[in-house]
Amino acid sequence: MSLTRRRLFQRLSTPVQSAHGEWISARGREAGMMEYGEQGMAQGAKPIRIASNENPLGPGQHVLDAIVGKFPEAHRYPFNAKQTEGALITDIAKRYSAKNENVLLGPGSGEILTHAVRAFTSPTKPLVTAWPSFENPRDTAKKIGTPVREVGFDGKLRIDIAKMVEASKGAGLVFFCNPNNPTATVHGHSAVADMVKAIRAASPDTMILIDEAYHDYVTDPSYTSAIDIALATPNVFVTRTFSKAYGMAGLRAGYAIGHAPTVKAVQAFKMPYGLSTLTLGGTIVGLADQAHIDAEQKRNTAVKAFTVKAFADMGVTGTDSQANFLFMDIKRPAAGFRDACRAAGVQVGRDFPPFEKTHCRVSIGTMEEMKKAVDVFKKVLGSTTTTSSKDRQ
Repeated sequence: MSLTRRRLFQRLSTPVQSAHGEWISARGREAGMMEYGEQGMAQGAKPIRIASNENPLGPGQHVLDAIVGKFPEAHRYPFNAKQTEGALITDIAKRYSAKNENVLLGPGSGEILTHAVRAFTSPTKPLVTAWPSFENPRDTAKKIGTPVREVGFDGKLRIDIAKMVEASKGAGLVFFCNPNNPTATVHGHSAVADMVKAIRAASPDTMILIDEAYHDYVTDPSYTSAIDIALATPNVFVTRTFSKAYGMAGLRAGYAIGHAPTVKAVQAFKMPYGLSTLTLGGTIVGLADQAHIDAEQKRNTAVKAFTVKAFADMGVTGTDSQANFLFMDIKRPAAGFRDACRAAGVQVGRDFPPFEKTHCRVSIGTMEEMKKAVDVFKKVLGSTTTTSSKDRQ
């Protein structure tokens, strides 16, 4: 029996329908079990998953409708679909007054970061990255035998730009995550522009990758995207993802923007047609609806403010978060805090050495989720028995 659009909607008109947005945003049950499991939780309890920096609401209904509308084309390869990768590339290029040759797609920005390390580093051309930061470039470098130069932070846990410039000399690639994950801190546009200028003066052949996965959540007025820098400056490129504010982590879509030779060098490692027909349909529609992204930023900002105040009332402070997560100084090992929270039905972030003995990353969920999570945090942080067996060893 063929799967018509009407039949698909009929199948979704069940209790499953309320959850399919969560599946797309990668907050389905399988995702939670894969990352942390459900050991220690009460039987039948539904966890509050605030560990992976996802948009808790998923994509808008317009995106869900577009995805469902693509099911009749599921038997076609993406290059034979009505909307191909070329259509999404064209839309992204127009958005930033760029050319198609300036845009590279990937299944999430992660694959692009991996291929950038492969394209621009080697055993004689190190990777420079802040640490802790998003692990993908560092992990890839270690796998292929590339040396890694790790850079620390200033007193506000912002990436130390002066140290990054110094470390860039002779490097193959500088990875600059802005806002940085897991510290949630950001540098303004002028600081990023000055850094790029300084790195190019100190090491002209070094490539500079500026990752803006959390761009849509920034409220710091000094910040704007570095895409204009990337389009005006050789050897600089910016990566973005649809996994965060757009709520499509489960669909896997991201892109990079830079000069054509840079894009071409990374594209040489790209898997052909890595974006599914369903993903293409959803991202094309999602990219066009800026109002939805603006609403998501407003929602996240309000819920984040509530959560920050709740922590402050507990005597707990963190960094100036410019993302959809917090990096909180809980003054105890994250592992014990995490175990106790999970037992109460709340999943928070993993360890981030060298801060794993003092800090924990907490993603921002819905207001309802965060109100429940805050109650758990109060109990856990008020307890003197939150240390896990691993912490006691």
